[in-house]
Amino acid sequence: MSFWHPFADMAAVSQSELLIERGEGVWVFDSDDNRYFDATASLWYANIGHAREEVADAVAAQLRKLEAYHTFGDFTNRPANEVCERLARLAPVDDAKVFLTSGGGDSIEVAAKLARRHFVNLGQPERVHLISRTHGYHGTHGFGTSLGGIEPNVTNWGPLIPQTSVVPYDSLEALEAKILEVGPDKVAAFFCEPVIGAGGVRLPPEGYIQGVADLCAEHGILLVIDSVICAFGRLGTWFGVERWEDVRPDMITFAKGVTSGYIPLGGVVVSGKIAEPYYTPGGAPMFRHGATYAGHPAACAAALAVLDIYEAEDLIPRGRELEGPLADGVNSLADHPAVAEVRAGLGFLAAIGLHPEADAAAPARLVAGAREQGVLARAVIGGVAMSPPLTSEQEHIDLLVEGLRAGLDRV
Repeated sequence: MSFWHPFADMAAVSQSELLIERGEGVWVFDSDDNRYFDATASLWYANIGHAREEVADAVAAQLRKLEAYHTFGDFTNRPANEVCERLARLAPVDDAKVFLTSGGGDSIEVAAKLARRHFVNLGQPERVHLISRTHGYHGTHGFGTSLGGIEPNVTNWGPLIPQTSVVPYDSLEALEAKILEVGPDKVAAFFCEPVIGAGGVRLPPEGYIQGVADLCAEHGILLVIDSVICAFGRLGTWFGVERWEDVRPDMITFAKGVTSGYIPLGGVVVSGKIAEPYYTPGGAPMFRHGATYAGHPAACAAALAVLDIYEAEDLIPRGRELEGPLADGVNSLADHPAVAEVRAGLGFLAAIGLHPEADAAAPARLVAGAREQGVLARAVIGGVAMSPPLTSEQEHIDLLVEGLRAGLDRV
């Protein structure tokens, strides 16, 4: 086997792969034509479901017209301009600009560099410290790894980027203490997922997100909302953070659902106060950062087609409409002897934490048991997570619950 899979035990994977051959709506099919409910929307992104012809047609048309061209300097293309204008209008960010990337990890790098550069522009170059949360996942690039709160992801690499800190994910007091310890005049930004995704679906305590915004405002710290997972309907709004109506982030990172995964695309919505010096003649020097495929015409065409589907089918509110049924279904498993905790109720995503006495391989056994019942769930540290397509119905949630029950019985 030549393909080295990401985040994979290749000693095991090289002996046995699950080859996904095709997709159709909420289902995917393997090379033996076995059907599975895609209960994780692949990696949190297949929000509109698989094999939508509207998206394929839009991409094909763009490929025939202009397949790709860079957007460095003064070059652009119509799909890139249109998708940025559209996202800027939708985002809960003041005077928004949109910096496009190839994915979520890229977007975190942009946000981190912009945050530090912002204070250089203000004559405060000492403000470089970046703070994030335990269990948080911000990709695997340089800044993303350094900001990560999932311990196995951040160890054994040698020295990471300095002037970063991780605080308990559910404590405003801990965040404030860290700000005061470092010194407010040294802190540039705080990175926060509205609902922590890959770290096990950790819901914020009541008042936490608003409290974070207030703390950042009090100390002049930039608030970076990482909505790579939470945006585009996953929490029932365009960017997830609108669930807290008074919160106006300085930056929002996004990817995944913007194209429903059909072609990789990501970006950062940037507030006017950060972007203004770069847009002003004689202002800040150029931001010397960018991805080769930023503004890729075919990727942007996919995004425009997906945004059309979200609006035409009213899919964005589905994350909020389905959060109750999903929580009810998963909570019905709470009394299973293998279950220690159910985390659900804010958005169309959930997790089950296994009993502390379960061994490290228990999540994999749970996933394997669910797979035998035709359900694809995702193992996370200490449990299993799910985030089905927004096109799911109650019957699919019921199937998910039965698959999880079979997996729990195996644990």
